[in-house]
Amino acid sequence: MTYFRQWFFLQLLCFLIGSLVDSFSLSSATSPLSVTFKVGNQAVLPCSWKQRLGEEAPSTCYIQWTSPADTVFELQGEKKWQAEEFQGRVEVPEEKLKSGDCSLVISDVQIGDTGRYESFMLVDGARSTKTKVFIQSVKLSVSDYKSILFRAPGEDLVLDLYTQHSGKVVFQDRNSSEWSVVWMRGEEDSERMEQDVANERLTIKNLKSSDEGMYKVMDEQGLAVSTVLLSVIEGSKAVKLAQTMENQVPTGGAVRGSCSALLLLSVLITEMLHLF
Repeated sequence: MTYFRQWFFLQLLCFLIGSLVDSFSLSSATSPLSVTFKVGNQAVLPCSWKQRLGEEAPSTCYIQWTSPADTVFELQGEKKWQAEEFQGRVEVPEEKLKSGDCSLVISDVQIGDTGRYESFMLVDGARSTKTKVFIQSVKLSVSDYKSILFRAPGEDLVLDLYTQHSGKVVFQDRNSSEWSVVWMRGEEDSERMEQDVANERLTIKNLKSSDEGMYKVMDEQGLAVSTVLLSVIEGSKAVKLAQTMENQVPTGGAVRGSCSALLLLSVLITEMLHLF
């Protein structure tokens, strides 16, 4: 039990420090057009061409969004082009474009989408040439999910996969430094492992003490979509700790989230010492 307590406290401390670093890094962003979204959600990169071109709409709206590496999206009248890695995921709503809104909408946003994006309008210039006018620069940050869960032996663990681009789940036992693959997309369900394709969830049934440790949901690029620290303990203790977690969930804001994480750490340590 002593080893378990040491392992759990160490993992919990690292876990919450990581959350604090994320919170402080978000709060230090100074750019007014830095936007942050959770992986798997819809991201909107704001843009308005009126601030550069005035109120009058161009005869044909030709919008282009680029990243430092490549062109991401182009729209010229009815012609549309999307980069391969963004196929089916990026759009500039045409019904809003003529009124000045050239925001880029990224569906099912991925960790790998993090970066700087710039928008341009191509307008008619002298001698029937096209002039490329810079409109907006937006810094996109995509963050993963982190959670601490307590379950009793025999209960089920439901892992949210969050996105169809989640390719596997890896596991690190509390007694080991090695990671092992416990699930890969496309595999058949097993006696203890069941995937809910419609809701992008994975259920690990009938938990045992050996299931205790850290789980990571990984995307196709090997980036972590979510991290779950699981503790499997006696039923009443699991309920009490779960209730403590629910009562201390951060309610928004980088600074508030940082304070909540610190409070959560102190409360959990106190509860663990009482329980064990």
